[in-house]
Amino acid sequence: MRFLFLLKPGEVLSFPLPTVPVTLFGMILGLGGLSNGWRTAGRIWQAPAVVGDVLAVLTALIWATLLVLYAGKWFWARDDAVAEARHPVQGFFLALLPVSSMIVAIVLAPMLPYAAWVLCMAGVAGQVVFSAYGMGGIWQGGRTPETTTPVLYMPTVGGGFVSAIALSAFGHADWGILFFGGGFISWIVLESLIVHRLMMLPELAPALRTTLGIHLAPPAVGCVAYLSVTAGPPDVMAQMLFGYALFQAAIMIRLVPWLRVQSFTAGYWAYTFAVSALPLAALRFIEKGYAGPVASMALPLFAAANVIIGAILLGTIALLVRGKLLPASVAPVAAAD
Repeated sequence: MRFLFLLKPGEVLSFPLPTVPVTLFGMILGLGGLSNGWRTAGRIWQAPAVVGDVLAVLTALIWATLLVLYAGKWFWARDDAVAEARHPVQGFFLALLPVSSMIVAIVLAPMLPYAAWVLCMAGVAGQVVFSAYGMGGIWQGGRTPETTTPVLYMPTVGGGFVSAIALSAFGHADWGILFFGGGFISWIVLESLIVHRLMMLPELAPALRTTLGIHLAPPAVGCVAYLSVTAGPPDVMAQMLFGYALFQAAIMIRLVPWLRVQSFTAGYWAYTFAVSALPLAALRFIEKGYAGPVASMALPLFAAANVIIGAILLGTIALLVRGKLLPASVAPVAAAD
């Protein structure tokens, strides 16, 4: 659809309305995680806290912009929105709406605590509803192996872990533990299913390979969630989660040539959830008084996360400038009288 403006008789100015895919909300997870990383680095290393605050504001502004545009999509490109929501793969990215809302609530909490708390509760409620609805649909059967991808982690695993982190940030770790449990058990169950699909069936199509970035996230985000809902120095469980996250990262490095078959798209933001969470977990280890091997990895992991997310952000801006970030707009409709 296009906005049409009548300048004077015979002259019309028009511009296309953007059709925003829900996957773009993945930007919020990486940028928000990096913001939290800088704030934690400020507490333990006296790094400039303003960087975390600037990233928090940027994250919130991008989220608000995407939310308005995505809501508008249901008006000016409703067929596209419905098709996306019903798609067996893309539809599960709708979980990014409540998850990204909770991330924004976390980064805004120091600045706007009351508004952030309301947003947090809305995100938690949305995550619960979408998880029950989405997973309830899967349990009814009919899903093909080809559409079984790591995106299935998003509602229950990603949503559960982020709910735990968010609730703990607002002083409700007791509730956060419940969501951590739901996310953790869901991860254990789903990982065996997804790894079986990756091993036993034909390789993922290039367009779906960025979803493997989501596969990297559960142990890293789960580690941050576990550290959020527990007190005292990091225990064996926290170290085990971090170790498995490192192993997953090593596999992803091994797969880089295979993953890069797909040219750069906004889908690369799927990697940033884990890329930001892994160093954040290491930083939280230090903050909780840990001085073992994980502490020595915090700085290089944090530096790498800044480089990777910065590169993806610059690549996204380049796509936007070239007009290749968003899908083509739908056909324009006639202007009202």
